[in-house]
Amino acid sequence: MDEAFQTSAQWYDGHTAIRHKGEAVWDGGDLLVLRGSSGSMEVPFADLEYGEERAGELIYTRTSNTDFRLVLPTGLPSGLASKLPAKQVYGAWVDKLGIGKATAIFAAVSIAAVALFMTAPEWLGPRVPQSWERNLGDALVGDMGNRLCHTKEGDAALAKLLEAVDPEQEKVRAGVANIGMVNAVALPGGQVLLFDGLVQDAESPEELAGVLGHEVGHVRERHVMTALLRQFGLSILLSGANSSMGETVFGLASMGYSRDAEREADEYARNRMAESNVSPLGAARFFERIGGDAEGEQNAVIGWVSSHPDPRERAQAYRAAAKGGSFIPVLTDEEFAALKSMCEEDPDVEEFDFF
Repeated sequence: MDEAFQTSAQWYDGHTAIRHKGEAVWDGGDLLVLRGSSGSMEVPFADLEYGEERAGELIYTRTSNTDFRLVLPTGLPSGLASKLPAKQVYGAWVDKLGIGKATAIFAAVSIAAVALFMTAPEWLGPRVPQSWERNLGDALVGDMGNRLCHTKEGDAALAKLLEAVDPEQEKVRAGVANIGMVNAVALPGGQVLLFDGLVQDAESPEELAGVLGHEVGHVRERHVMTALLRQFGLSILLSGANSSMGETVFGLASMGYSRDAEREADEYARNRMAESNVSPLGAARFFERIGGDAEGEQNAVIGWVSSHPDPRERAQAYRAAAKGGSFIPVLTDEEFAALKSMCEEDPDVEEFDFF
């Protein structure tokens, strides 16, 4: 054959320590024949791996026998050289493709990975098993310790308020946290906390109904895990909430929902309030105080709305929902007063310290 070639060679067969000397004979096929005084052996080119080059010699090993060594001289003809494994500069598949194509592939994979990471909360959040979400929420509430306020009358008032905005048979769990910020938060696993600062700021129980209904809407629409994943990343699933309770509560209270999620939560609250004949005008007034009303009233509340968009636009939606409706008080004056005083009157409650 035109491609036939032979050259001097040395090899260790991998079974003995004897160094064999002879010739490497190639007939143009897929085998390299090693011939020496002690016999011959056939070595498939596909079984050879490049080892190194030193002192004008090329060293090869075998995949099937790691102790095998073949030593050939440099300057082999191009036909034989093309059959032998080449030195890998970047790795086998990179060398095969070329650095330009490999770089393009790496770039495409990187872009896809970033896109997957950026969109992961949207598709992964609603698919997190509810048992995982419940365990996470229980852990967060457990970390609150005695910072949740309880009195017999206050708990009853909160339960009545929750009944108006959450008609489901399995209720969302609600509580009042002894935290002075004007804020509320939906926790994973069907739990909502009103901060005492928000309760004290409320001018009517209908204001609290609007806020509570909104947070319940986030729970029912399964927005919470999506927002948590966006805020904390996958670590929220792998290791739970931040070890610092203060940082965790701040993160939960300030985490942002998408505008669509905010609209869905508002719509949920308005629908539940309409079913229970609870006036949405209180919620409208709350949003007007947050965003500043038509007379130029300054922003009175900076907590709960900091991560919620367009308070005045939302106020208009609640006012529109009130047209043509007849409503009944969601709480009596006594019940509203009991809700406002529950943190002050709870002898066992602890103050929340962020530091």
